[in-house]
Amino acid sequence: MHSNSLNSKQTQASPYSRAFAGATLLPALLVTILSSALLLGCGQGADAQAPGGPGAGQAAPVPVVEVKTEPLELTYEYPAQIAGLREVEIRARVAGIIERRQFEEGGRVKKGQSLYSLDNAPYQTALVRALADENAAKVRAAQAERDYKRVMPLADSKAVSQSELDNAQSAFEVAKADLQVASAAVRTARLNLEYARVESPVNGFASRSLYSEGSFVSGPSELLTTVTQIDQVYVNFGIPEKDHEQLRKGIASGAVALSNGDLVVEVLGADGKPMGLKAKLGFQDVRVNPATGTVDARAVLANDKEVLSPGQFVRVRVSGAVQKNAVLLPQRAVLENPEGGKVVMTVSPENTVAPRPVQVAQWKGDQWVVTDGLVAGDKVMTDGFMKAPPGTPVQPVIAGADAQDAAPAATEQKQ
Repeated sequence: MHSNSLNSKQTQASPYSRAFAGATLLPALLVTILSSALLLGCGQGADAQAPGGPGAGQAAPVPVVEVKTEPLELTYEYPAQIAGLREVEIRARVAGIIERRQFEEGGRVKKGQSLYSLDNAPYQTALVRALADENAAKVRAAQAERDYKRVMPLADSKAVSQSELDNAQSAFEVAKADLQVASAAVRTARLNLEYARVESPVNGFASRSLYSEGSFVSGPSELLTTVTQIDQVYVNFGIPEKDHEQLRKGIASGAVALSNGDLVVEVLGADGKPMGLKAKLGFQDVRVNPATGTVDARAVLANDKEVLSPGQFVRVRVSGAVQKNAVLLPQRAVLENPEGGKVVMTVSPENTVAPRPVQVAQWKGDQWVVTDGLVAGDKVMTDGFMKAPPGTPVQPVIAGADAQDAAPAATEQKQ
């Protein structure tokens, strides 16, 4: 009789309930069926003789939690990599032979410090020649100006033809242009002489030198070394598409707010503890990287103590987003349905079990953060799923964490 009652309840369950039970609770149901068969074989007791006897249709007690909403700060942890704020390639701007290397490989260098000295004798000679050409151009321009000024009053008195006046004016204009060309050549010669001294444009640390004294460099096409600025560093990481989409939708709908107007990035040490290095999220791409399925993000961190090195792998904690009406559920209360989604077993106002799909964001300790599917006041089962499939009448028991942990054991003793 007890076995027939069990089969009758399972026949009355919805198609969704049967699919759910068959896909996820099959081993436990087999145990239940075997137990029922054992009870039936032990004897046709009073329950078998009296359909309305004790135990028939009695609602089983199940532990539940009542849904409550509260503000919750959302935090995420991702792997990241450190990069120098500036990684400057040092190249010679002019061709020449390296006479001296003036830095220690791997050592600290300052902005404006000379790193390489090229042979500058050819550039000094070129500057002297350019200065001489400029002086000659100045003399020619002055002579042309005097000639033009002498012809002007003669042309007014018709003592010279208009053609002679035009020639004198043209000669003066050409001489001024020649002077400008000569002056530009002087500036070029001065720059080339300065470029023979290869300087660091930033404060930082120099890498190894790719050329030694006596090597010939042909100009900007050849890399000499690099200087990396590390008093500030980039921390580069990727935000998974799912997290990025949940944050975007939550902020757009008003369900999520940014407490300080932006997300905050904090670097974690090898032991998982914060290193005291924080910064606002400075960059977040609008595109999803197809190779990684993440959205590229970056923050600029002050690294005054130089504890972070370019290329170093770290973990970062991203915080600053607050979900206004968050729902927290024990992990054991959230199940997975045959389609791969998340589902919970709720107890309806009529005290019957009903499955309900939910959306979850992340774990908070040993609890799931539920973003959709539940409202304040809902009762969610935390255990007893095997004895109370969907549609079963139950008696919800709301208790604290300790009582909830003890409820399954107490129920088994009663059985």
